[in-house]
Amino acid sequence: MNDRGKIFAIYGSVAALSALIIGGGMYLGNRMPEQPEPEVIVENAGAEKVETFFPIQKDFAGINQAGKEVKLSDLKGKVWLVAEFFAVCPHCAVRNGKELTALFEQFKGHPDFHMACISVDPTTDTSERLVEYSKALGADPERWWFMSHPNEQETHEYLEKELKFIRVLERKDPADREANGRFQHDMSISLVDREWNVIGKWNLYGASSEEGRKQDPGAYERMKGELLSRLTEELEKNETAGIDSVAEEAPAEEVPAK
Repeated sequence: MNDRGKIFAIYGSVAALSALIIGGGMYLGNRMPEQPEPEVIVENAGAEKVETFFPIQKDFAGINQAGKEVKLSDLKGKVWLVAEFFAVCPHCAVRNGKELTALFEQFKGHPDFHMACISVDPTTDTSERLVEYSKALGADPERWWFMSHPNEQETHEYLEKELKFIRVLERKDPADREANGRFQHDMSISLVDREWNVIGKWNLYGASSEEGRKQDPGAYERMKGELLSRLTEELEKNETAGIDSVAEEAPAEEVPAK
């Protein structure tokens, strides 16, 4: 069995249990009022266009799967995708193995394309675990980072306040935690342009789920088409435009890897 097969074998039973819980309504039907929507988020899934545009103001540092300290500001001048994950999340295993791997294979030949997955569980996502995880997905550490910042709280705050992902929550129900992992987090994929602006966010995982298909059967195809179109458009723009100016800029603050 190859490395990718091992990951899906490991998480297969977990994903199956998760499906049973979801199907039985234990997961989707037991929402607490103060909590955000559950993992599969399909609200506004039928929107024709994702209207998201804001500049990233602060930098963020971490250690990638090669054991190298990297910063998101290293990606200025590139067009990149960013997503949250943690290594034992069964939902991430599905999304990363399907959507992100396909995007990487399609665009990895472009010198200005990059992907970054930021762990929401740095306590357990050690360098050794990230090495195994990235190898299973065929992620070249020079082009696709799986990065972990050592401080969990700082990581969650950055993802929520700077990159505008939904708030990361720790699951309390034992059955929910066993089936879906420790954290509930945003499953969307965001696109960042060469000037460090987030220009789109797409929840392909939610739109492709059974619930998402039920709410809007065409949402996934529209979202995927929108993402591919915007990504291609940004990569085809003048590759040197704005690079010199953004390279001279330093973020006001940085969240360092301590």
